[in-house]
Amino acid sequence: MLKSEITVLLFLILEEKAKLKSFNAGRYVQQNNYKSFQPNFINREWELENMELQHLLGKADRELGRLDMYSDYIPNIDLFIRMHVLKEATQSSKIEGTQTNMEDALLDREDIAPEKRDDWEEVQNYVEAMNDAIEKLNTLPFSGRLARETHKILLQGVRGEHKQPGEFRQSQNWIGGASIDDAVFIPPIHATIGELIGDMEKFAHNDAHFFPELLKIALIHYQFETIHPFLDGNGRVGRLLITLYLVSKGILKKPVLYLSDFFERNRTLYYDNLMVVREKNDLLQWLKFFLVGVIETAQSSIDTFDKTLQLQREVDEKIQSLGRRAANAQKVVHYLYQRPVINVAIVARVAEISSTPAYKLIADLERLEIIKEMTGAKRGRTYLFTSYVNLFT
Repeated sequence: MLKSEITVLLFLILEEKAKLKSFNAGRYVQQNNYKSFQPNFINREWELENMELQHLLGKADRELGRLDMYSDYIPNIDLFIRMHVLKEATQSSKIEGTQTNMEDALLDREDIAPEKRDDWEEVQNYVEAMNDAIEKLNTLPFSGRLARETHKILLQGVRGEHKQPGEFRQSQNWIGGASIDDAVFIPPIHATIGELIGDMEKFAHNDAHFFPELLKIALIHYQFETIHPFLDGNGRVGRLLITLYLVSKGILKKPVLYLSDFFERNRTLYYDNLMVVREKNDLLQWLKFFLVGVIETAQSSIDTFDKTLQLQREVDEKIQSLGRRAANAQKVVHYLYQRPVINVAIVARVAEISSTPAYKLIADLERLEIIKEMTGAKRGRTYLFTSYVNLFT
């Protein structure tokens, strides 16, 4: 899809006033000196009646199917998924105010400036939380428990570590504003979280009433963000749940779709569309925005995979010019696809050579413009697989 087409679709979303039949988001409930929003249950039969939504749904399904095919025929796709996860971690955390970029996230902790380490650790936790959750799907269904265990990893040892990691909140929280008195939105009281999450789980696994899976997870994401069940980290967990749901339902064989970049680039629309559901019962606007995100993100991911394959071919051709050193260079490049930052010690270990030939091998890779020095230092130099990282930034 061209950027102009995506822009048109986003404008259509803003103009569309139609609602899904009989949808009511919930009600505001007086709680002493403030009103909290009490969402209605979502585990019910839904009717898909809007033709524009059906058109977007069909296109999103097709693009997601194309993306999923890459899981079958791209060699070593898990190497590239790691970079997708890292990009998701930096973008999702960026929405919450974290400033770590991809290049920083690839470095070791000791190479990060002390003032940047809190942000760096939050991104690393996100990567660990996603990888752990994907692994847990082998034994644990998509559920509130999965969300809690993911949340526990997300908040370990970082800002928010004292805000009940892995546990649903036991007090009132709010969104926006310096205090609850000027909050933009106040989620439901904590006493109702259990039944609301239980209803969301039932909806996720309800096979009695058909509702397209992409619309299901769009609705689940909205409901989760509205419940806001944790004291901190709700946005990051809610965005993780999108990918986890698609994998758990077999829609994606591998976790290759991440929407945080789309949400970050359209941050105002993202928040506004969630609020419009609560304030105006306009679920259609949110569903269409979500599907546009799926379409654009799937197309972007397909383009990235295509360019990665092209880059592999180009790098392989360059390496062949190294003659006897090509085998060792290939080992280093294979490592770079997993972690595109190296130094002399890493090269020596990966290629199983001493430091002197390791320096020469780095010089070869730098001359071939496969890697580029990123610190500007004379000693302890670090090199980045720039052309590869650029595909994900």
